[in-house]
Amino acid sequence: MKYKTKSVIIGRKKRLDENDTKHPLFISLFDMNDPHKSGQAPKQIIDFPLIDRVDITELNVSYLLGGNDLVINNLDHIEVTSDDNFRVYIKGKQKK
Repeated sequence: MKYKTKSVIIGRKKRLDENDTKHPLFISLFDMNDPHKSGQAPKQIIDFPLIDRVDITELNVSYLLGGNDLVINNLDHIEVTSDDNFRVYIKGKQKK
C-alpha cells in the first residue's frame, strides 16, 4: 500500500510471547522530518504482528542507536507490502 508522508520511524515492539522468534513491527508516519526530536504523535501507525525481516530499498536511512529505531526523512511517499514469509518490504520516493 502507498502512503503519502514526509518521514517515518520504523521499529520493533516487545514480543508478546518470549518463545516466539519474530517481533511485532511498527511503522510510524509523520508530516515532518526528524520526528524523534519533536515529541509529536505520528499521523498514522502501521502495525505488523509477527515479522522476521524488513527489506528497505531505494531510500537513505538513519539508524537511531539510542532507541534501535530507523528514521527515513525527506519522503514524498513510501510503499509498504508484506508476504507470507514474515517479511515486510519498504520502498518509496525520497527528495534529495
